[in-house]
Amino acid sequence: QVQLVESGGGLVQAGGSLRLSCAASGRTFSSYAMGWFRQAPGKEREFVAAISWSGGSTYYADSVKGRFTISRDNAKNTGYLQMNSLKPEDTAVYYCNASPIVGSTAGSWGQGTQVTVSS
Repeated sequence: QVQLVESGGGLVQAGGSLRLSCAASGRTFSSYAMGWFRQAPGKEREFVAAISWSGGSTYYADSVKGRFTISRDNAKNTGYLQMNSLKPEDTAVYYCNASPIVGSTAGSWGQGTQVTVSS
């Protein structure tokens, strides 16, 4: 089991940027694919981005493609989500996930970090 802790959320104006971090501990982080998901009030949790265990493959939801970048540093047991050109509709709690399968909702979850984008 991998333990995950997200950080880096906050309040930002539309057009601004934030970088989320996901710090992992426990079992070998580099053995797992990592994903970012988000959940806005009254909505279901949705996929945002995912990255393979090696970092060689990345995947994005259409709504964030070209604005968000997922990356990881296995030496630091940390994953990242760089979010640029933020929009009010990006407001949500963002969660990271570590799973054997890219984009899967199985595996371990962090507690989430709030991102609020003001217009």
